[in-house]
Amino acid sequence: MSDKSKTIKALNELLQGEYMAVESFNNFISRIEDEKIKREVQGIQQQHRSNIEKLAVYIQNMGGQPDENLGFKGKMGDLKVNMDLGFKTDDAEIIKKAIEGETRGVNMAEKILRGNLDDESRDLVGEILQKDRMAIRKLKNLVKQK
Repeated sequence: MSDKSKTIKALNELLQGEYMAVESFNNFISRIEDEKIKREVQGIQQQHRSNIEKLAVYIQNMGGQPDENLGFKGKMGDLKVNMDLGFKTDDAEIIKKAIEGETRGVNMAEKILRGNLDDESRDLVGEILQKDRMAIRKLKNLVKQK
């Protein structure tokens, strides 16, 4: 496998993670009661959508194909989030689950960043990582406000 195809594969992994985040946030948002918290979480979800767009275009410009269907792993992750949340949960519990998901995403991005990427790909992954870390800080602030 060439370096370029390894990079595309790694970026597609990150893309899948971003899709999983959007799906999870759909679930979280539908269950949040507090309007202010809902808007904050929608803002974070929007950031993930923006990451998806950037990654997809970048992969295409590298000559690759963005893997845009949420695979079996993603569906299982989504199911796990639903089961973890249970039926009756408060906003604080939902935010904690969102933080867990964001943290998993950050760990995945860090792993990809340590891989064999060219400088431009490394910059893109670094930018996404920074935004995901910012999302965790925002979510933690929401927990403190509860």
